[in-house]
Formats: sequence, C-alpha cells, structure tokens
Amino acid sequence: MSTSVLRTTDDWYVELPGTGRAVRIDTAARTTADLLADRAAIDAAAAGDGDADVAVAELELASPVTAPCRVVAQMVNYKSHARESGFDPDQVPPTFFRKASHSVTGPNSAVVRPEHVRLLDYEVELGLVLGASLPVGTEVTEADLPRYVAGLVVTDDVSARDVQLPKGQFYEAKSYPTFTPVGPRLVLLDAADFARLGRLRLRLEVNGVVRQDRTTADMIVEPARALGLLARFQPLDPGDLVLTGTPGGTALQAPAKVLEVIGGLLPPAKKWKAFVDRQAANPAYLRHGDVITASIATDDGALDLGTQRTTVEHR
Repeated sequence: MSTSVLRTTDDWYVELPGTGRAVRIDTAARTTADLLADRAAIDAAAAGDGDADVAVAELELASPVTAPCRVVAQMVNYKSHARESGFDPDQVPPTFFRKASHSVTGPNSAVVRPEHVRLLDYEVELGLVLGASLPVGTEVTEADLPRYVAGLVVTDDVSARDVQLPKGQFYEAKSYPTFTPVGPRLVLLDAADFARLGRLRLRLEVNGVVRQDRTTADMIVEPARALGLLARFQPLDPGDLVLTGTPGGTALQAPAKVLEVIGGLLPPAKKWKAFVDRQAANPAYLRHGDVITASIATDDGALDLGTQRTTVEHR
C-alpha cells in the first residue's frame, strides 16, 4: 500500500488515508533525500506512532520535493501533445532538458508571471522522485524501477512560450521562480503500485474548465526506459525529480500549415514577432487571476497523488 507524505516548512507528515488527517513524522530530516533515508520514521507515523494527528486542511503545504535538487524533464512525451505540436508521435526522439530547482514551489502557491512574459502556459506532468542513486551507465528495466523510484508527485511545468520558442531556450523559459509547482503529496510506492503507473490520469483545469485530460497510457517513452536513457549521460540521486512530459491540451498549438509556410518565408525576427503577436490573441494562455487545478490519480482511486491549486499573479 502506498504512503502519502506531506511537508510544511517545519515538519513532515504522513497523511492518514480517507480521514483528512495527518500524523507528524518524528524525524530530523530537512531534505527529501534525508527523509527517504529515514523510512523507519515514516513507517512509524503511518502506523499511528507519531504525534497527535492534525487536519490536513490546517497545514500550509510546501513542495514535498526540496530544493536544491536536480530537476530533469522530458520534451514531447505524450502522443496527443506530439500531434498538436505538429510532430509524428512515432518519429519523436526521446529528448530531455533541465529546469532550475529554484523554480520548485508549493502546491497552493502563486505562479508569478514575469513582467516581460506574454505567453504563459501550463503542463500537468507526472513527477518521479528518485529514491536511490542512478549512476551514469546504469541500465534500467521495468523490474528495476522500484529500486530507483521512491515515489510520485503532481507537477506543473509552467512555460514562458515567448521565451522558449524564439530563443530555443527551454532552460530559461521553464526556470523562473514558481514555474514548477509540486505536490501536494509525495506518494511513496510499494511494489504493487508500479503496475498502476500506466493507468494514472493527468487532469488540468483553468478556472474550472478542463484543458488536459489523458492517462499515462498516452506516453511515448515510459519511466523505466526514460531513466535508462537519462543514465547514459545524467547521474541522479535520491530526492531528484524527473518530469515525464505532458498530454495534449496546452495553450500552445502547432500553426496551421498555410501560416507555417508563410512564416518560413519571413526573416527570423519578423517571423517570431508575428508568431508571438498571433499567439497573444489566444485566450487559452494564462492571465492574472487564473486558477489552475492539476491532479493525477487512477480512475479507481487506488493511487491518488492529490490536487494542486495555484493562482496566476502578475507582479
């Protein structure tokens, strides 16, 4: 049975299933990596051996993944997202990029749009939290996955499209402070839970309107293979976070073929200015005051990572 861990700025808690209550973990851990190494304390709290329980609603939740850590993400890793981005899902090569860990924020914190950003987009993603070191050269099979992945989190890969596309700069466009909401729960998996990874549903709403709604069966590169590909060049350690891509439904859509051809005839500066101006008229991009809710769970509720609720602010 999975164990759901919550974090505040001062303490760690185990959420008691179906009760809306949580028990404080008696641990000196300050980082996610430290907590994962203190599994006895987690198990004791889950057994009811911790402090008196508290209402989860009374806790001011922080990200259960602590920074600094490595944050690595997969690009175009759902068939539906590939198609709407103008790619053939069968021809998309596995591609990774980094995000700065200072972009990590809590599950109910504001997403702050920088002054110069016009095209702010959302991407609900399943996050893998490493529980063991993954050295370069490690081969990872499905059977190996429980050895390296301790748990799962809901993440939102917030993206400044007018920085990402004209500059070809993923790192900057996705690394501004607050651009990676994480949580609410870190769901620690047992062996049986890994069979459910292909049945998780990712759902994101903006102001109550569904924008994204697909299961992980839509993935192009599944977690075990993704970690094996990463391990060809990127070591990972306990507490590191891997974002596994987003399904279709983002604000950004591939341009119509006619516009794409016309754009190819323009000088780069004019082409990208025309692109940004055209996209700015798209009401699907995030605006000040928009409320984003993102959740991941199996349809039967057997594995539930919870729901994050963030509000967009323009400061």
